[in-house]
Amino acid sequence: MIKAWFRIVAMSLVLLASPAKAQELEYALELGGMLGGSFYLGDANYHAFFKNLHPAGGLVGRYNFNPRRSLKFNIAATQISGNAQKISYKYPDIPEQQWEFKHMLWDVGAQYEVGFWGYGTGGSYKGNRKLCPYIQFGLGATVCNKAFTLNIPVGVGVKYKFKPRWNVGIDWTMRFAMSDNLDGIKDPYRIESGFMKNKDNYSFTMIYITYDLCPKYRKCNNE
Repeated sequence: MIKAWFRIVAMSLVLLASPAKAQELEYALELGGMLGGSFYLGDANYHAFFKNLHPAGGLVGRYNFNPRRSLKFNIAATQISGNAQKISYKYPDIPEQQWEFKHMLWDVGAQYEVGFWGYGTGGSYKGNRKLCPYIQFGLGATVCNKAFTLNIPVGVGVKYKFKPRWNVGIDWTMRFAMSDNLDGIKDPYRIESGFMKNKDNYSFTMIYITYDLCPKYRKCNNE
């Protein structure tokens, strides 16, 4: 009788411990979607952040090297627009500019993410946390107004694991393009362009949700 009760207690402890161990499982990949807004910074909009906002959306994926470092991939679409008339007063020696634009923009890129601490379900022996802020930088490509150019994304974000395999986050990046022709006008104020100087830039602010795929092999904690 005592042996039978001992077996029941032992099996109960194993079943109770199983969910905790499952939550510690790490996944190599994430896939999902994102929605948000974008704005443009260039000849028709200097230093006015979040002006002429447009809806933006796309797909996002991650390859997780470990709980702190990931490589994120994205493909996104949005519009950029501007009106030069409102900033011509800054250049009194240049004839007043009358042009305005609105163009479709496509962005494909990869960003290397570095978390402030380990990201996971929390409470594991590794000390990972469900909520994790991160910084990011990378390289991308932009197609806009028949122009194709590279861009350098730099930004910050925060993500939260609300289920063992579901993640939600908010992500902000500036895309520093290597072209001055996204708005269709090159050097309208006679300011010479150079490498990373007087270029057309744009920004994404996105809310995303992703699902974990491809569980990683996990060694015994005692090894």
